[in-house]
Amino acid sequence: MPTETFEFQVEARQLLQLMIHSVYSNKDVFLRELVSNASDALDKLRLEKLWDDSLDADVSDLHIEIDVDKEARTLTVRDNGIGMSYDEVGRLIGTIANSGTAKFLQELREAKDAAGEEGLIGQFGVGFYSGFMVADEVTLLTRRAGESHGTRWSSRGEGTYTLETADDAPQGTSVTLHLKPADPENQLHDYTSPWKIKEIVKRYSDFITWPIRMLPEGPAAAGESDEAPAPETLNSMKALWARARDEVSEDEYHELYKHIGHDWRDPLETIRLQAEGTFEYQALLFLPAHAPHDLFTRDFKRGVQLYVKRVFIMDDCEALLPPYLRFVKGVVDAADLSLNVSREILQQDRHIEMMRRRLTKKVLSTVKEMMAKDQERYGTFWREFGTVLKEGLVTDSENRDAILAVASFASTHHDTEPTTLKSYVERMKDGQEDIYYLTGESRQSIENSPHMEAFRERGIEVLLLTDAVDEVWADAVGEYEGKTLRSVAKGRIDLGAEDEDTSDGEREKQNEEYAGLLGWMKEQLDEDIKEVRLSSRLTVSPACVVSDAHDLTPALENMYRAMGQEVPRAKRILELNPDHQLVKGLNQAYKEREDHTELAETAEVLHGLAVLAEGGQPKEPARFVKLMADRLERAL
Repeated sequence: MPTETFEFQVEARQLLQLMIHSVYSNKDVFLRELVSNASDALDKLRLEKLWDDSLDADVSDLHIEIDVDKEARTLTVRDNGIGMSYDEVGRLIGTIANSGTAKFLQELREAKDAAGEEGLIGQFGVGFYSGFMVADEVTLLTRRAGESHGTRWSSRGEGTYTLETADDAPQGTSVTLHLKPADPENQLHDYTSPWKIKEIVKRYSDFITWPIRMLPEGPAAAGESDEAPAPETLNSMKALWARARDEVSEDEYHELYKHIGHDWRDPLETIRLQAEGTFEYQALLFLPAHAPHDLFTRDFKRGVQLYVKRVFIMDDCEALLPPYLRFVKGVVDAADLSLNVSREILQQDRHIEMMRRRLTKKVLSTVKEMMAKDQERYGTFWREFGTVLKEGLVTDSENRDAILAVASFASTHHDTEPTTLKSYVERMKDGQEDIYYLTGESRQSIENSPHMEAFRERGIEVLLLTDAVDEVWADAVGEYEGKTLRSVAKGRIDLGAEDEDTSDGEREKQNEEYAGLLGWMKEQLDEDIKEVRLSSRLTVSPACVVSDAHDLTPALENMYRAMGQEVPRAKRILELNPDHQLVKGLNQAYKEREDHTELAETAEVLHGLAVLAEGGQPKEPARFVKLMADRLERAL
């Protein structure tokens, strides 16, 4: 059959230019695409030979070969796989010139944003054309297994391509790229360089099932020796996740983790997962032993490596795990996924969501198992990653119970050993309805808080929460096993039957006795205080400030402002201890004196002391210091 020349349509030419200049952000991936196509061809031949034993095809040494000619500046990727017939070349390789191209370009122009464009591009499987990013001309020589004649396809990627039969074509397919001159400024490397070829294969195609071979450099490779040079195999073919568990040693797992996790230490835990059925994938995940220093920075690279049929797709695939598991490292290898043509952005796909849910549950169940069987390793994990895992209590309501089940917190029950919410509930006193907690910068500051006094005196356990995220999750979760999570620094505290020191009658009598002082102090401190009332939570300190039951705490207000969200500043409630001598003396002086000028300053000092006691700062620190100095001077 004579050589036939086909002309690209105008729209097809535009689409080809889009492929060459716009779709791929990294020109190196052209080799990944060609090697991936070759691997698919070998897979297809193996299957077809199994189905049809009479097929005239050699399957004794299936492999991929990369051949470089520095003088001619060509790079050839060759396989001895299934190959293509003349009609298949026209239909598959010529897809870019089919009648749907004009409709595709019209939809592309109408796409409102980049995401829409990527979605449209993903409808066309034209990764073969990535070769034109690095080549002036591409030649394809192929012969289908079982046929006697081959086909040659050639194009310069401009206006036309040619098709002709080739009697000298071996079984399989070879793609020869006539390379453009190297241009490092435009990220166009010298792809005749063996080290560059090895680097790309190692990065993208290391775990492909079939050997990827290349002839070595040197005199033997150049034909100066009678002995044929031995080709070098570039890929390891060691996809640990695809091998049986008993065939892989712990050292091999650890070596892979160190490679992909950029860590010199062994991982804390190795997690294997294999999903079979309508959608198949394998995962090999690792829990690090130490948190990276940049775990909480905006630029932290999160996500696991994604492979499709052992071909590397992306380094940090954020879609496969939620942000609160961003410390997890590893590999996910899917049998098939909806990728765009450049394989660089995942299409929205139910398989992605399905994998994300399954992987998340597997990680959390592994931590739960570690918690039950190895407290020392669990303790290490929670110390390193507990803070980030608690973010999931706010963002992932579906897995909230699973996260709570593996969470542990410091509490007043033990000086060093943390507790779980389940253990806390089991220890609750008779009649106790709430799980009490208090947030603060450190355990010491929380334990010294005046809010803790009544709970300490009555032996009621309080969770001591010192992470910034604790302010948010405790409010978002709300309850655990029907028990309300209650801050001891918010709202009125009613300790019920525990409150034996003061009867209802005595409390009512105290309220009457202090009514005048409470009303007067409310007027004096009106700019800062919502209410002044007697306290049931103080036993030692004269006063404390608390938030109303449904108000934001000062720490939470500051957190929202730091994130750029302006929230109104809530007025606090000042609580007085009626049994403290300072409060008793202030009440007596208020009743006896007609001039309350000095008492107003004393009330201001008392409020400032309460703010300081919880770790806050008086509104006007300089004025507060001056008032304190005046009081001390008079006392000497």
